[in-house]
Amino acid sequence: MAAPVNSRQKFAICIHSDDADLLTPRRVYEVLPDESAAQSQYIRVIDNEGEDYLYPLENFVFIDIPPAVEEALRRAS
Repeated sequence: MAAPVNSRQKFAICIHSDDADLLTPRRVYEVLPDESAAQSQYIRVIDNEGEDYLYPLENFVFIDIPPAVEEALRRAS
């Protein structure tokens, strides 16, 4: 099971999806803080449709990225 979200974990890689239109395995997603979701083993991410939505925590692996890469990802969205 993936680690719980903390304030530093802002990106995660999808490792499983039941709907490839919404989540693509091996793609990086931005994680939004949501304490209530975390308590239920879910995380809130910006999906392929550009919407923030709750998905099971087990579908993701969190990644640490350098600040320059984080900024480039945010500009690319």
